[in-house]
Amino acid sequence: MALSNEQFDRIATTVITGFLGSGKTTLLNALLTQDGMDKTAVLINEFGEIGLDHLLVREVSEDVVLLNSGCICCSVRGDLISGLRDLFVKRTRGEIPEFDRVIIETTGLADPAPILHTLMTDPLLTTKFRLDSVVTTVDAIHGAGQLDNHPESVKQAAVADRILMTKADLADDATRTALETRLRALNPAAPIYPVINGDIAVSKLFNAGLYDPTTKSMDVQKWLRDEAYEQHGDAHNHHHDDHGHHDHSHDVNRHDDHIRSFCITFDEPIHWDAFVTWAEIFTQMRGESLLRVKGILNLVGEDAPVAIHAVQHVFHPPASLPAWPSDDHRSKIVFITKDLGPQVIRESLYHLNAAVSETNDGNTVKE
Repeated sequence: MALSNEQFDRIATTVITGFLGSGKTTLLNALLTQDGMDKTAVLINEFGEIGLDHLLVREVSEDVVLLNSGCICCSVRGDLISGLRDLFVKRTRGEIPEFDRVIIETTGLADPAPILHTLMTDPLLTTKFRLDSVVTTVDAIHGAGQLDNHPESVKQAAVADRILMTKADLADDATRTALETRLRALNPAAPIYPVINGDIAVSKLFNAGLYDPTTKSMDVQKWLRDEAYEQHGDAHNHHHDDHGHHDHSHDVNRHDDHIRSFCITFDEPIHWDAFVTWAEIFTQMRGESLLRVKGILNLVGEDAPVAIHAVQHVFHPPASLPAWPSDDHRSKIVFITKDLGPQVIRESLYHLNAAVSETNDGNTVKE
């Protein structure tokens, strides 16, 4: 679980997702014109969706073009893994310029989970790329209807690190407010930015991951954002029990009421064996319900915390952090789930942890 400088040297990867017509292409075109984007590689499904006519400088290969901004634009019609691998190989060989960031634009009907799985599990990609942020575009006018009628749209908003409410100038105040309220209920931790014609600073979208390449350090609070569940307490049901842990959760009485967001806090340290057992059970039996999991754990026998991150059936390798971000040393785990409430998660992890504690105590006595 040790952390090395290699974590920081991996290429930051941002996934831009959002429903059909929500403004992903407009956003991407606007981002590519901004300063500081010259060392960015972009993977899209079809070149025709991006306004390359005035940007194209030269074609590097059949499926890679170099833009006059210095950005590399790659069309990935097939396997994402092969596309990322090819980009990295061409970069290593000097066939294309150096890049230190990748943007992946999904199709409007895409479930973002498989892309996140790929970045977290492929042996080569995990050593060369790291997931930095998931950015989801939501149409200010049609977003509510899309959330009602299309589960993909709900999932795209639920797993986001940043949500952009596009075409914000075309919707009235009541429509925007209602949509924002609904999005905050779906995903309290994701900042929501109104956007017109894709105009937003790249600094608001990038560096949302655990690792900050500019400072060569980790910003746990920015990544986890567990405080968001406290700030929006009026939309949550608070629970606290005698086991020394509590959670903050809510239900949304809409078509997307299957999605729940909550943070579970454990006051007592957790045994690593207990957490691993819990993770194996839930990813095997309820993996499709664990849309995204982030956490910082206080482990028995460890002075420093450990960060964990999962998407559905896949847990990313844990990372030991050099120090606690604050004086609060409780374990905090943020869940975004589908048809899975906090009680079964909380109780199962608590009882597994208690069982391991009893076993360890028994072993100590026998020794």
